[in-house]
Amino acid sequence: MTTLKYITYLFILLLHQNTYAQWIKQNVATDASFRAIHAISEKVVWIGGSKGTFIKTTDGGKNWLVKQVPEAEKLDFRDVHAFDENTAILMSAGEAELGHAKIYRTEDGGNTWNIVYQTSEKGIFFDGIDFWDKQNGIAFSDPINGHFFIIKTKDGGKTWTPINPENIPNNQEGEAAFAASGTSLIVSGKNNVYICTGGASNARIFKSINQGENWEVINTSMPAGKTNGLFGLRFWDNLHGIAVGGDYLEINKAIPNVLLTNDGGKTWLDAPQTNPAGLKEGVAIYKKKILIAVGPSGTSFSKDFGKSWKVIDTSPFHAISIFVNSIWAVGGKGSIAKLDTSFFEK
Repeated sequence: MTTLKYITYLFILLLHQNTYAQWIKQNVATDASFRAIHAISEKVVWIGGSKGTFIKTTDGGKNWLVKQVPEAEKLDFRDVHAFDENTAILMSAGEAELGHAKIYRTEDGGNTWNIVYQTSEKGIFFDGIDFWDKQNGIAFSDPINGHFFIIKTKDGGKTWTPINPENIPNNQEGEAAFAASGTSLIVSGKNNVYICTGGASNARIFKSINQGENWEVINTSMPAGKTNGLFGLRFWDNLHGIAVGGDYLEINKAIPNVLLTNDGGKTWLDAPQTNPAGLKEGVAIYKKKILIAVGPSGTSFSKDFGKSWKVIDTSPFHAISIFVNSIWAVGGKGSIAKLDTSFFEK
């Protein structure tokens, strides 16, 4: 290859590489693993992780506060919901009988935390938490006695009350949820809430239109099993939403991993697999028009609301959160990154 051809080749290669958005790794001094993130402004981001760890930035990632919740070193915070830079809620996933089913709340930026809910009831394992507004929220656990265990708050998470299990459809044998990204439960609009499942023969979607007081369940065509099914949900308006999933033991396996709804979750339709294929645990929407899905198999994006997908890269992440122009993702071994969105602006 001549020098001129070689230089031209390098230029084309670099140009091609630069057409893809890139994750910018954040320098954070921790080896905790993360599956919980909530960006509430361009500057403020809260993150929850293993070893009782929580992390926060109030300047868009220039500086990070890294701390452990006192006496929570054995807990794994799999979901976080923040209201501002001072007030946030952490949900711990793990066996209740081992003291791992706890919800914490802070009002002073994480300097102190109060346990606002805990239980030792055998079988409870919290999977997700979300809020419609600053007062009304909901959280849920894997099934006990054949029903999801669901609790609600009407005072910003200070107190929690169980939902009557008689108002929740029966779970199938083996059916549960994955506490993988903080989005196996998601709220939408003023009253709707959805839960996605795996574990049984096929994945299902549980839906409530009255803030969790009553539920219905929708069957889907998504294959499921002990290690596979649906892992994450997202709605971008009252009618249109997406569910993503895969198999956590075969993270790169090319199996169906996307469902779409255009009727508020009444029905769910098969959609093309993401690119790269494989397990996707979280999905979010950028500027109300670009879907971004993350998982251990890599990051994908869609500009046609899930009808087709393109690859960003193969960086492994578990959860994603977007606020306006700030796109954040977290993963294992202290992995925190911010997406360079310049590609999307071209």
